Amino acid sequence: MELAPIVLFVYDRPWHTKQTVEALQKNESANKSELYIYSDDARNVGAKKNVDAVRAYIDRIKGFKKITIVKREKNWGLANSIIDGVTKIVNEYGKIIILEDDLVTSPYFLRFMNEGLNIYEKEKEVASIHGYIYPIEDLPDTFFIKGADCWGWATWKDRWDSIDWLVKDFKMLRYDKQMKRKFELGGDDMYKMLELQMLGKIDSWAIRWCFSQFLQKRHTVYPVKSKVINNGFNDSKGTHNSGGSSKWDVKVSNVKVDFVKLVVDANIIECWKSYHDMSLFTKIGYFLKKFGGYKIIKKIIQ
Repeated sequence: MELAPIVLFVYDRPWHTKQTVEALQKNESANKSELYIYSDDARNVGAKKNVDAVRAYIDRIKGFKKITIVKREKNWGLANSIIDGVTKIVNEYGKIIILEDDLVTSPYFLRFMNEGLNIYEKEKEVASIHGYIYPIEDLPDTFFIKGADCWGWATWKDRWDSIDWLVKDFKMLRYDKQMKRKFELGGDDMYKMLELQMLGKIDSWAIRWCFSQFLQKRHTVYPVKSKVINNGFNDSKGTHNSGGSSKWDVKVSNVKVDFVKLVVDANIIECWKSYHDMSLFTKIGYFLKKFGGYKIIKKIIQ
């Protein structure tokens, strides 16, 4: 089986980056895999020290078949950096595995990604393979949810090429209540995140990726037990950090899972939606972002 290249996006979190890389090195096929690392440049003077520390660390990484490091000479921002990096690598290889610097993987993460890419490559209704799953009980070995996801994932060139980054169909979604309800089966924050993106309040590649695959009626395959931990909630540096939430805490699984045929289970969708529904804290954050409340609060504090 031909292994997909791994692309890791890093910025200014040395400790998190080290945890991500060390976990990845423990994967059984790491030494047979090519690793690309995109290091974004500092947004401001305050971030430079940590960006330099990250770059000093990634220069010393070993344990992979080949390591290519791209050090941005200006700050691209997470969305632009990921769109650019993923596009370049997936165009070259045809498939790709993507991680960010706050994701810690199981030793069997790469196996799960590569097997999924191999099994579902010709199943055009499958958008991606995803490594993280919420701590929901009583799920099958693998299952499908419409749309896409972004915490440790893999996809193919044709699925990535199909994304409408301008989201030309947003107006249609905005006035179609039935479509909006279906989109929010993935969580009642989905429309709100896309709305904030279109208003220029956030800069998210992921919500546009999710919406584009939703429109194309594609699905993502998930494991019953998570192959990924997101440890980015224990600081305030994440681009879209919700701040200290333990809701997403899981333990990584080392158990091999069996992939299944594309069948969508309504009960799983309901469990998924219930778990992912927005907390009061998140709803308040949405309104603050939408109406500029954060700027008002900042002025009051100052």
